[in-house]
Amino acid sequence: MSTRKLLVALGATLALSASTAVAQSPGLGKNITEADIKAWDIAVLPDGSNLPPGSGTVAQGAAIYKQQCALCHGEGGVKPAPGYAPMVGLQKWDRMDAPKTITYYEFATTIFDQVRRGMPYMSPRTLNDDQVYAVTAYLLAINKLIGEGDVMDAKSLPKVKMPNAGKFIIRFPDRI
Repeated sequence: MSTRKLLVALGATLALSASTAVAQSPGLGKNITEADIKAWDIAVLPDGSNLPPGSGTVAQGAAIYKQQCALCHGEGGVKPAPGYAPMVGLQKWDRMDAPKTITYYEFATTIFDQVRRGMPYMSPRTLNDDQVYAVTAYLLAINKLIGEGDVMDAKSLPKVKMPNAGKFIIRFPDRI
């Protein structure tokens, strides 16, 4: 048998065995459901889309912040522990490594999203939605972006005007 015929025969054998192997499944896992997806679909968009029900006040947020956040970010959001960002103050962001305080963000919903996903640092996603609204309200209030008596919820949070709104430049606008 020539080398060419041998290679064709070998290729055909491999193709048949590969298709048989693909057809067989080890039977592991399960199909993902809409409920499974919803549990992880927690992204909050700048316009407030996908904000959960709930609400929080500045006073509630102050208590939660003191217990859950102050160790890293400092009492009242100032003088954080080494390696952590301050929460208060309008910074000059002229370098990539400049600390990004609350006022850096273009949308208040981004603060909610960051707290909800990643805080407290040692145990992320342990705050319930009301607690996240409260901490967000506190952070906005200590930066004088909302009043002490304001309540944050899915309707009020997207309406907060941030000092850096409209100042972000889209790097590749043609890709949108």
